[in-house]
Amino acid sequence: MPTNVLLLRAPSEDAGGVDKYEEAFRTRGYRAISVPVLETVHTNIEQLKETVRRGGAGYAGVIVTSGRAVEAWRLVVQQLVEEGEHTEPTAKWSRTPFYVVGDTTAAALRAIPSSPYSPQNIRGAAESGTSEKLAHFIAADLSSSPSPSPSKKLFYLVGDKNRDTLPTIIKDAGLDLESLQVYATQGSSRFEEDLLNVLNRVQGLGKHLKLCSRATSTDPQADERWWIVYFAPSSAKYVSPILSRHFDIPLKDDATGNCSGTGSRGARLAAIGPTTASSLESDLELRIEVIAAKPTPESLANGIVSFDEQQTA
Repeated sequence: MPTNVLLLRAPSEDAGGVDKYEEAFRTRGYRAISVPVLETVHTNIEQLKETVRRGGAGYAGVIVTSGRAVEAWRLVVQQLVEEGEHTEPTAKWSRTPFYVVGDTTAAALRAIPSSPYSPQNIRGAAESGTSEKLAHFIAADLSSSPSPSPSKKLFYLVGDKNRDTLPTIIKDAGLDLESLQVYATQGSSRFEEDLLNVLNRVQGLGKHLKLCSRATSTDPQADERWWIVYFAPSSAKYVSPILSRHFDIPLKDDATGNCSGTGSRGARLAAIGPTTASSLESDLELRIEVIAAKPTPESLANGIVSFDEQQTA
C-alpha cells in the first residue's frame, strides 16, 4: 500500500486543476490528501458597510493586502446593492485609490461587479508584492500626486493577525491610518469531519487492495503508513488534540517511542519550515522527523522520501 501524507492545508489547484503539493507526492508513489485546518469569518461588517455607504471623500486611499479583505468589501457592496441603496455616495469609491499587494488581490478587486461602491482606481499590485513594499509605494505615490487628496488618512482593511511594518512606514511618511478588522481566522469547524472522511476513504482503499492481494490481516489500519505535515504554527494547537484521537502522535525526546493520543494509526511528522518545526517542538513537544529544506512542494516531498529510504536501507 502507498504511504499516505496528510497535508494540513487547504488544497490549492493551479490553472490545470492540479495541487502542486499533492502532485509532488503522487509522482513519487505517495498518496497525499490536503485537509483545510482554518476557516475565515467576517468581522465588523456593519461598520464596514457604513463606511462604504458614506463614500471615499474622507480618505486618501484604501489599503487591501489580502483576498479575504477583498471578500469583505465585495460582501458589503453586494448587501448595499441588494438592500436597494440607490443613493450614490457623495464621493464614489471609483475615484479613490485602492492600494493592493500583488496581482491576485488586484484581480479580485477588479472582479467586484460595477457599482458606486466598487473600486476602479487600483494601484500597486505587481510593484508591491509585500506589505513593506506596498507601504513605500503608497508614500511615494501620494507625495508625487499632481492633485493630492485633501485628506492624509488611509483606510486599512486588516485581519486578526497583522505585523506592524506597514503601519510604521505609513505613519513615518506623515500619513494617518484608520484600521478596521474585517476578518479573522479560526480553526475549521469541519476539520474532524473532513479528517474522518479522508481516513474512511483510505481505509476503504486498503480493504480493497487486501481483497485483491488475498492478504490475511484483519486489522484495517495495520498496513496504513502515515505522514502528517504541518504548514503553520497557528493551526497546530487547534488540530493536534483532534489528530491525537485518530493517530498515535510521536513526542519529542522520547527514545521509547511512546506517543500522545489514543488512535491506533502510527504517524511521522514533518514541517514546511524551521519556524513551524520549532513551534511544534517547543510548544507541543512533538517529534518532527523531516523539515523541508525550502518551503516548496518538491523540497517537502524529497525530504520525506529521503527519510523513508534511509529507514528501509
